Amino acid sequence: MEKLFHSLAASLFIAFISLFQLVAAGKGSFDDNFSKSCPETHFKTSEDGQIWYLSLDKQAGCGFATKQRYRFGWFSMKLKLVGGDSAGVVTAYYMCSEDGAGPERDELDIEFLGNRTGQPYLIQTNVYKNGTGNREMRHMLWFDPTEEFHIYSILWNDHQIVFFVDRVPVRVYKNANYTNNFFPNEKPMYLFSSIWNADDWATRGGLDKTDWKKAPFVSSYKDFNVDGCQWEEPYPACVSTTTKIWWDQYNAWHLSDDQKKDFAWVERNLVIYDYCKDTQRFPKLPEECWLSPWD
Repeated sequence: MEKLFHSLAASLFIAFISLFQLVAAGKGSFDDNFSKSCPETHFKTSEDGQIWYLSLDKQAGCGFATKQRYRFGWFSMKLKLVGGDSAGVVTAYYMCSEDGAGPERDELDIEFLGNRTGQPYLIQTNVYKNGTGNREMRHMLWFDPTEEFHIYSILWNDHQIVFFVDRVPVRVYKNANYTNNFFPNEKPMYLFSSIWNADDWATRGGLDKTDWKKAPFVSSYKDFNVDGCQWEEPYPACVSTTTKIWWDQYNAWHLSDDQKKDFAWVERNLVIYDYCKDTQRFPKLPEECWLSPWD
């Protein structure tokens, strides 16, 4: 089998990131960085406060959001997903310009779609601009995400959006000055995570329903990290100086050669659904589908 993780082996890339990381939001307590939106019974922490547990039962789910908004940067979290029979359960880690599903929101989604015991988790990503999405992709993972923590990250600058799993790029969405203007680069976003019931669509199109006898369903989080341009009204100074920071310099505007190899492996082996290939849904494909991810 072809060797994966060329980018993980690229120690210079990782050292580059470490060298240029600025102050990472996430230092301090949970309450310093986030606000919760769930009953206290559905949110717990480890004794040292470093691991956070969100639970879902028939009465309620749970979620949290950053108190700050950001425009561009590197956003990362370690997650361990619900084990066992998780059909119908969605664990989400995403960015959104609004505290709610507003009609004009921009959004970058990572959603983990639960499944019956023994079946693989799927990861779904999506991109929204001004309230319009329909840019879904679904991938399998090359590991069991319920056994241990893995790193899920988003790189966002004015040139591209890259979704990473353990530093491996699984999706690239380029800004190629589309005439349809479908690239979210104007609105600052909060970071969110949540666990919720979506058994009307999440598992086999809604055929497999949530088995509430298995509740509570628990997802775990730790090591939240942001290296980004924190928004300040009316306009933060960092927006005009982001090219001084690693995540908006030339090397972050495109994939490296090693990342391209990893990405090509993912595309050949792990893609389950790509809206750019769904000609039944889109008889005329959206404009961004015409370009290679590394053009």
